[in-house]
Amino acid sequence: MEAIVFFVCAAAVLIGAIGVITGRNPVHCALFLLVTLVSVAVLYLQQHAALVAAIQIVVYASAIVVLFLFVITLLGVDRHEVLADDHPLQRVTAFVVGPLILVSILVMVHGNRWVTGAHSLRGSLGPDNSGNVETLAKSLFTNFVWAFEMTAVLLVIAVVGSVVLARRSQRSESSGDETGVESERTTT
Repeated sequence: MEAIVFFVCAAAVLIGAIGVITGRNPVHCALFLLVTLVSVAVLYLQQHAALVAAIQIVVYASAIVVLFLFVITLLGVDRHEVLADDHPLQRVTAFVVGPLILVSILVMVHGNRWVTGAHSLRGSLGPDNSGNVETLAKSLFTNFVWAFEMTAVLLVIAVVGSVVLARRSQRSESSGDETGVESERTTT
């Protein structure tokens, strides 16, 4: 039974990921992302990592996907993109910088041993008999509270920035439409 659940969830992860990449409608892509994230949470549950599965559902599958859908609806999905190449150097720069970033990531991954089995230099997070959630919460809200708060502030800044940019682009489009109508009236 465990193998069947694994293969079904693995197939759902792959299908969802392919749907995110190949989907034409951004809302459908966000829903494919939701399928992928929930399937990954089930895979975490199979590995007996209930805390990570809960975080996956609460943080990613609900909060982040809702944020994506909010931004998608705010920016409007009914507008068609203009495929004219306004920035010709952007494509050349992407072809040069992209492989450089890929090589640097591969060098970084190859040169490090991420899992060594050695004991942590900071020591254990808590006593051996305490639970994962309690130990993580104590560590997160004592030793790493500054990083936790900065992450929250960064997410709020990202949402506010996207709203400001969306409002600015809507104003410029509406003012451009009005001036175009006025110029047609004056010429006739």
